[in-house]
Amino acid sequence: MNYRLIALDVDGTLLNDDHELTDPTIETIQEVHDQGCHIVLCTGRAPASTLPILEQLGLEGTMITHNGAVTVHADERGQSLVNEFAFDMKDIEPMLAYARREGIHFDVCTAFNMYIERISEYEKQMYKKFLISPKLVTSVSELGVRIVKFTLFAQSEVLDRVQQDWEEQKLYGDLRMIRSGELFIDVMSPEANKGNALKALAATLEIEPQEIVAIGNYYNDLEMMAFAGLGIAVENSPNDVKEAADAVTLSNNDNGVHEAIRKYFF
Repeated sequence: MNYRLIALDVDGTLLNDDHELTDPTIETIQEVHDQGCHIVLCTGRAPASTLPILEQLGLEGTMITHNGAVTVHADERGQSLVNEFAFDMKDIEPMLAYARREGIHFDVCTAFNMYIERISEYEKQMYKKFLISPKLVTSVSELGVRIVKFTLFAQSEVLDRVQQDWEEQKLYGDLRMIRSGELFIDVMSPEANKGNALKALAATLEIEPQEIVAIGNYYNDLEMMAFAGLGIAVENSPNDVKEAADAVTLSNNDNGVHEAIRKYFF
């Protein structure tokens, strides 16, 4: 099979646990790109914190960000919005009230900006690690903007309780709630996922699903892995993510993306 597009999750997949790209991974991605394969980063990150990864790979092109809620194109002229799935701030007011009451950190995102109401040193270090510079405001409810993602950041056991409470109370209404990482819960439009965004992008590029390889590590990667002709999970994925994949490669700390591309492309 001649694959024409590789969709890559970033954190926990493309990057190691130190949030670094390794030289073998960079070299292999550049080599397969030079042979004409499209490389698409598909991440929960915002465009601003995804672009440095794309630049470190020596590439430009389209990025699927905010877990599929926003697709942007990046080149020497800057970043331009290709597609977004947005919703009204009023749709998350019950969840905002819950997070404020329980003292759980949250942020809300438009396509290109992130807003927070408070921040401690713990959250500062998290944002620094992900190359994010959020804007501090008195109340996100007063911004008067449509948003693409609402995210909670807390310890795993706290988010376990939040998930249970919100599912029992249906606080997220018609929106979609996903666990995008052990320490993160995302709430987005029901249409927003990496699979739908990848499907739309592939259609514009006239690439069939069977010509796509998708590599990921977490539950927010399942839709894109299912859409692709070959869905690959890295070894550090939860067991049910690995079971849903067509194949499993080495972990993100063992150059799993590099190994998968060498195996299936060369």
